[in-house]
Amino acid sequence: MTVLPDDGFFLAAEFPDATRQQWQRLVEGVLSKAGTVAEGPAAEEALSTTLLDGPTIRPLYTADDSAPAAGHPGFPPFVRGGRPEGTAVSGWDVRQHHADPDPRRANEAVLADLENGVTSLWLTTGEAGLPVDALPAALDGVYLDLAPVVLDPGADFEAAAHQLLALHDERGLPPGAALGNLGADPLGTLARTGNTTDPAEPLAAAAALAARCLRERPGIRALTVDALPYHEAGGSAAQELGASLATGVAYLRALTAAGLTIDQACAQLEFRYAATADQFLTIAKLRAARRLWARVAEVSGATTAAAAQRQHAVTSSVMMTRRDPWVNMLRTTIACLGAGVGGADAVTVLPFDEALGLPDAFARRIARNTSSILLEESHLARVVDPAGGSWYVERLTDELAHEAWGVFQWIERLGGQAAALREGHLAKALADVWEAYSDRTAKRRYPITGVSEFPNLNEKPLERRPAPEPLSGGLPRVRRDEAYERLRARSDAHLAATGARPRVFLAALGPAAAHTGRATFAANLFQAGGIEPVHEPASVDAESAAAAFAASGATIACLCSSDALYAEQAEAVAVALKEAGAERVFLAGKPRGEQQKAYVQAGVDEFVFAGGNAVAVLSSVLDRMGVA
Repeated sequence: MTVLPDDGFFLAAEFPDATRQQWQRLVEGVLSKAGTVAEGPAAEEALSTTLLDGPTIRPLYTADDSAPAAGHPGFPPFVRGGRPEGTAVSGWDVRQHHADPDPRRANEAVLADLENGVTSLWLTTGEAGLPVDALPAALDGVYLDLAPVVLDPGADFEAAAHQLLALHDERGLPPGAALGNLGADPLGTLARTGNTTDPAEPLAAAAALAARCLRERPGIRALTVDALPYHEAGGSAAQELGASLATGVAYLRALTAAGLTIDQACAQLEFRYAATADQFLTIAKLRAARRLWARVAEVSGATTAAAAQRQHAVTSSVMMTRRDPWVNMLRTTIACLGAGVGGADAVTVLPFDEALGLPDAFARRIARNTSSILLEESHLARVVDPAGGSWYVERLTDELAHEAWGVFQWIERLGGQAAALREGHLAKALADVWEAYSDRTAKRRYPITGVSEFPNLNEKPLERRPAPEPLSGGLPRVRRDEAYERLRARSDAHLAATGARPRVFLAALGPAAAHTGRATFAANLFQAGGIEPVHEPASVDAESAAAAFAASGATIACLCSSDALYAEQAEAVAVALKEAGAERVFLAGKPRGEQQKAYVQAGVDEFVFAGGNAVAVLSSVLDRMGVA
């Protein structure tokens, strides 16, 4: 008969606790097998990753990795959430975005969303979306006392606000019944358009709208602090947070100068942040944002009740790809999870075809159902701050908050957000970060599934109705896939002009066990540039390799095998391939010293390997092939 211990299961109770030093010694052994010599803390440091905005992600976190107390949900510093109950009562607000300029189609999409799980609407109006005077038609049949409407009106925010408020009056809504946000964001518009006029006038107009909301529609906020322009210009999480703080402070100054109290001014703001497929960074960013804004509100004299930040998280457009767009469903699911766990009050999941034009009904359904599954089936919102107490998340939140506070102070020293934008300082800082990010993407250190990794050259492109051109003239809008997209576009044009894609012959030497790894690497690499790999059965000698190359229709070749087989066969095969007409011969791997010299003398022109600049290699190959 088995007797269980009275206090439960304690399988490891009689074993001594493992120490960090023991773990580091194990890491040392693993690193030594890879040729890296590091001892103690240096071994741990070798596995660490430094983010572009400063924080370092370490491979191990313990109770020794302290962070300031996060407090309790609903209480300062609001790290754990702006409300005591978090999203546990009703989940987050599922907010769907609409920018279709056709009011009839927009209305059909809006009603379909509201009937199937969406709880609020985010409408882009003006030149980048729905005409302002078409708002009543687009909202026909929408119960405005049940479905909050959030506007994204750009510079024409006064006209859009008056149209929406007039619609509330026309339908006879009581003063406190309507909810939403009028979306006035003069500094966000400045970031988007680069308009160098003095922002004092639009700030005064936004403050007047806020005063009107307080008098007539207390359930509606007037201003949005949109941090998406900084994320979409390639900025880091810390830059996104710092810019949002500087913008929020500028709005507090304008609102209080117009006669609002600091509590009333805080209540008029909603902050919008990007949620990415880096779930932990998204969680930490939203938690840090609340902590930072609570500090701003505190030193501004706001009461505790007014210091909680209202957050709207939007899945990142930067991470969305045009090739293999179906993978975007996975990216947005992870981003939505991060936003929900991070405590966002409202979450918008962009449809997977967002980068291709106006989304179709299927894409919108998947987008809204992403939140529905996480809320209703995964029960993600039933726990308040589920990441709270994680040593990793708490430390990352603290480090990110300090980095962002430094960005905020830098912007304030420049004269504030408007000055930082108008004088180009912020644009330069964002561009520097994006350049570093692009370098890592080009070297495939930041892989893009379906684009830089495992691309599908036979994929049939999706076609969507063109979306209105977004606001432009200011900060750029970037996408992770843009360098590879340019390469693939060249391949597509070549296919259309000649009936075939550019090709590379993979000379796989030896048995499958010897060549499969590097052949797979090379195939992925060349396909990322739209170059079709031709992989014949393993070539056993130089003569058969040359014959297979001649029959492949390719003009370049790449040797793929193990280092041992390279030493035996690579030189002879390279010579044979050149004699068979190969204009350029690559070798998958990174030989060194005399061995590399021998391969070059035999005809190997270039070596491709993990960590190399894939974009530069592929662009050069297409140039040599004459692919315009």
